[in-house]
Amino acid sequence: MEFNADLPELPKGWVWTRVGEIYDIIGGGTPSTKVEKYWIGDIPWITSADIINLKDIRPRKYINKEAIQYSATNLVPKSSLIIVTRVGLGKIALTKYPLCFSQDCQALIGKNIQPHPDYSLYYLSQAVQIFKYQHRGTTIPGVTKKQLSELLFALPPFPEQHRIVAKIEELFTKLDTGVEALKKIKIQLKRYRQAVLKYAFEGKLTQQWREAQKGELEPASILLERIKELRKKEAKGKVKELPPIDTSELPELPEGWVWTLLEYCVEILDNQRVPVNSKDREKRKGDIPYYGATGQVGWIDDFIFDDELILLGEDGSPFLDPHKSKAYIIRGKSWVNNHAHVLKAIFGVTINAILCHYLNIFDFYNYVSGTTRLKLNQSQMRQIPVPLPPLPEQHQIVAEIESRLSVADQVEKVVEQSLKQTERLRQSILKQAFEGKLVPQDPTDEPAEKLLERIRKEKESRGLIKQKSRRKK
Repeated sequence: MEFNADLPELPKGWVWTRVGEIYDIIGGGTPSTKVEKYWIGDIPWITSADIINLKDIRPRKYINKEAIQYSATNLVPKSSLIIVTRVGLGKIALTKYPLCFSQDCQALIGKNIQPHPDYSLYYLSQAVQIFKYQHRGTTIPGVTKKQLSELLFALPPFPEQHRIVAKIEELFTKLDTGVEALKKIKIQLKRYRQAVLKYAFEGKLTQQWREAQKGELEPASILLERIKELRKKEAKGKVKELPPIDTSELPELPEGWVWTLLEYCVEILDNQRVPVNSKDREKRKGDIPYYGATGQVGWIDDFIFDDELILLGEDGSPFLDPHKSKAYIIRGKSWVNNHAHVLKAIFGVTINAILCHYLNIFDFYNYVSGTTRLKLNQSQMRQIPVPLPPLPEQHQIVAEIESRLSVADQVEKVVEQSLKQTERLRQSILKQAFEGKLVPQDPTDEPAEKLLERIRKEKESRGLIKQKSRRKK
């Protein structure tokens, strides 16, 4: 078999070969979903979605022998390599038990004589990425059996394959331990952020500051009077009394704070979205960001604002996830779609930042409706209870929150950088392994060429046996 002269030189005792020389390649298929009885069995059947990582396959469906008989799927043995060649291109895993698979995959099956399965797994996990690179940015038609068969394979002596696998797994185990520790830190940071916000709206972050200001702070009850005056003006002289709020099930607040409702703290600008003339559509593709329920989503929409505002998810927001934002502040000219409520804190009563922080810790469970897509309608949103501190304390609370959260953000950046570094180290380990630089060579090892010869002979003999069996028929 001829190889490109530009191929990297391999260590002594190694040899270049191709996947089709050392493995039988078998395709998959899907039994008819219209025949229910096919899907009642105990034989795992997988798609690319069931491949979690190199050694983790989690079947969701099971079939029986009749399904195999009347479809294109195949049952492959333990220690087969499943390579995704269509949807999910580039995924690969080693089977721990016999299973079947869909037409989006190909299986590599070794017989009595074959490379170390784990060596092949690690090597091909890198090698098959060339297919993803070649098809990047295109509609992937899939990698053919011929393309997979011709994929280059660097084959070391068999004993060295064992040494390489042992070293890779030793180093990966250490990396995995580090990754787990970093992930735990990320979880702790999420809890820390929630604790900061919880303490903020219990008055604990500003307790000492508040005590130092005792007697000088205007109580929040005065702010409610201002709201009353504002509503009076809006009603053109008619006094619009604020209805009493039931606080029987709400936590006790620090001295000087009061409970109110969100509708009394904000202007609701939902009905002030102004459609833009269709002739101006091209202008929307410029520098003006476009926001929805979960943050910046693009650059085009039908409504425009030019101010500092709070956006609170209306539908599609992760209302029941305490670690994800439901509200955020936008500044400057921006497009806003109709999946977010548009709010603005009433000047002199409260500030956008404190409301935004509060809404991101608020439990929306009793205020949203729907199952698959939760929705916070405007009438329910208006009734959200809000703890209102004195205005100077609101500013102090925001300063305390942002001081602590900025530290958490910096720690998280370091964690993310470390996680990226571990992935780079993982790739570096594999690169060294397949260049013959991870473990020392042993001159007494039988050259890989001998192993390759035995694999070829075994494949040839299997071919002869098949031919003879066909003749008998």
